[in-house]
Amino acid sequence: MILLDGAATAKSIKLEIASEVEALKKSGQKVPHLAAVLVGDDGASMTYVGSKVKSCEEVGFVSTLITRPSNTTEEELLQIVDQLNRDPEIDGYIIQLPLPKHINEHKILLAIDPEKDVDGFHPVNVGKMMLNLPCFLPATPAGIIELLRRYQVPTEGKHAVVIGRSHIVGLPVSVLLQRNAYPGNCTVTIAHSRTSDLKSLCKSADIVIAALGKPEFVTGEMIKEGAVVVDVGITRVVDASKKSGFRIAGDVNFAEVAEKCSFITPVPGGVGPMTIVSLLMNTLSAVKNHR
Repeated sequence: MILLDGAATAKSIKLEIASEVEALKKSGQKVPHLAAVLVGDDGASMTYVGSKVKSCEEVGFVSTLITRPSNTTEEELLQIVDQLNRDPEIDGYIIQLPLPKHINEHKILLAIDPEKDVDGFHPVNVGKMMLNLPCFLPATPAGIIELLRRYQVPTEGKHAVVIGRSHIVGLPVSVLLQRNAYPGNCTVTIAHSRTSDLKSLCKSADIVIAALGKPEFVTGEMIKEGAVVVDVGITRVVDASKKSGFRIAGDVNFAEVAEKCSFITPVPGGVGPMTIVSLLMNTLSAVKNHR
């Protein structure tokens, strides 16, 4: 079994990005500038945005964090989006999700300039992804694909089962795995809460991408020998034995599944770091596109 170490891979990619940024500086060109907008005080979102800001500093990006209280109106947020769209110093930006319930996420995402949409969620970028045209890819799916590439995981002709059909992970990663490219050329099945006999379906898979948000849902009996397993889930599970009172669990029961796999991602330290580094890669691409 080979561990798909997202933390180590992300560290390596950050060094590559930092080298490119240093070259931009030496040639007098613009340094990438990433902005993040955080509305409210959701703990997970605050942690995630903090990681993004720290990562920007590590690679030499300029970063701007815009925070607003949870009672910020939809109109106020749209004004912030408009300002970011028009600011020539900002190369790319993200609106951290989820947003407070009184704000329409789709309305906000549609207002983002597709050329600054480094999260890859705007319909223009999603459409280009479907047509295999140059675009910003959603960060988590792009991170998964890059991790498979860096570890030279065989994908051509393989049967991949993606558990979860979200627009953020499940659907886009299924598209990327089907592309006539490497990693890709998979036959992909998307499974979800209405899928019958999920156990048998997963058992037939050469590659399983678990992205459903249910801790340790995928067990050893659902995975065949030699399968590749990518665990996208990350959930806080109550654990009185821990000082924090909780432990971090993925969608895969690692202890049961790992012994059967050819490749598997850990949680934490697998897909998460790759998501953040993909966002940095998109931002660097935005600078090159503008140039």
